[in-house]
Amino acid sequence: MKYERIIWGVLLLFVGGVLLLDNLNIIEFYWRNVWGFWPIFLIIGGVNMLLNRNGSQTGSIVSLAILIIALAFLFVRGQEKPQHRGWLGFWKDKNIEADIDWDDIHNDNDTIFEGLKFSELYNVADSSKKTILNLSGGGTSFKLSDATDSLFEASVNKKKGNFSLTKTTTDTTNTLTFKMNDRRKGKKNNWTFNSGGNQVRVRLNTQPLWTLNLTMGAGELDFDLTKYKIRTLNFDGGAADLKIRIGELLPITDVNVKTGVANVEIKVPQGSGCRIKTHTGLASKDFKGFIKKDDGYYETPNYEGSKNKVFIKLDGGLSNFEVDTY
Repeated sequence: MKYERIIWGVLLLFVGGVLLLDNLNIIEFYWRNVWGFWPIFLIIGGVNMLLNRNGSQTGSIVSLAILIIALAFLFVRGQEKPQHRGWLGFWKDKNIEADIDWDDIHNDNDTIFEGLKFSELYNVADSSKKTILNLSGGGTSFKLSDATDSLFEASVNKKKGNFSLTKTTTDTTNTLTFKMNDRRKGKKNNWTFNSGGNQVRVRLNTQPLWTLNLTMGAGELDFDLTKYKIRTLNFDGGAADLKIRIGELLPITDVNVKTGVANVEIKVPQGSGCRIKTHTGLASKDFKGFIKKDDGYYETPNYEGSKNKVFIKLDGGLSNFEVDTY
């Protein structure tokens, strides 16, 4: 048997075994704990090239032993409680911090942030319109703060990049676009992780019917939406940390989350019925109080008889998904 086939067989057995044990609740495995150790596989590849140039059986055995030891280390490491919320451990030492004191953000000569404020006025006619918020930014921490009498407000502590707010309106719809523009690449509106370190406090008006389209690369987003009429929330993120709390002001709320490497926490009201549909790869799932149905669906016990319903669709790779009630 070829050595390469043995290597791939061992890796598939490891991943499949961990996923099975995690799904059976025999272990709790946190994939984000082992993500930072991916260079191990470069080392294993290098050892393989050095020791197996001539098809040496001894070299194959040594390489396989190193792989097994590395996987054993990752297996133990993956069961440790995470020390930080982000998937990329170096976040805690760089510009994106997990714990931000949003009530103590200031600007003085000792800081490197620039304070910016954006606002869009609220008209009484806006209450009858569908309001769409397109919000995007890379390497940015977003926090939904108290409600506002304006339609939309954003307070930005900017370290890098440029932010903009635009509004388009029709007879039935208002569309707000708040985004970070990085013009370093050919004057295109591209944003990257290196543009990060920004902190944004968002305020919304409670009257309109909202559709939220949230897009980010690496960053954090913490939205308590219990006061707002959210019809649809779409989140598309990379290495992100997402926390949202859904209210029960509408009969139906749709939540669609698509991630790469992320930590996602969603809370829904106990009185609302909730159904979850998952399409995940190497993802960790923790749905407290949900009953698993056929075809990858999960439902709360009160789903059929509840007046209000929340539909959640989760699509992610190496992500951690947690859904709970409050």
